[in-house]
Amino acid sequence: MKSIADPKRRRQLVERLEALRVDTPRRWGTLTAAEMLCHLADATSVLCRSDVPFKAGFAAPVLKWLALGTPLPTPKGLKTHPQIDPYRNGSRPSDFETDRQRAIDGLLEIADAQPGDLNPHHPIFGSMSEGDWCRWAYDHTNHHLKQFGL
Repeated sequence: MKSIADPKRRRQLVERLEALRVDTPRRWGTLTAAEMLCHLADATSVLCRSDVPFKAGFAAPVLKWLALGTPLPTPKGLKTHPQIDPYRNGSRPSDFETDRQRAIDGLLEIADAQPGDLNPHHPIFGSMSEGDWCRWAYDHTNHHLKQFGL
């Protein structure tokens, strides 16, 4: 499975993020390119912190396996956590380059995390290891880059 723990995969994601332009049209969904960068940056900085409450339900192991353990693509149109939704409590776009750098820095922070640095739980998937977070970060970023044809 692809992961940002692999320097080649991480570099490819960063290159794709760098190819994004403020006027890149979306293929689906409601986020603009700028809002997507804020969403990615918020996801890595908010959901990976240890103080985000754990709310996973009983189906968490199955959902985690489907999302992180199979090659199935992330479904389009899923509702996102309010803390990372730019239309709710998430960050609103400011300077495009600053927001892009926040998104890139978040990926690098997860990839470089030491044991205990990351939240041990995901709000949907439940228990998460550093490897799980690296896989999640790849899939989440890849999903949104595909949203913009990158």
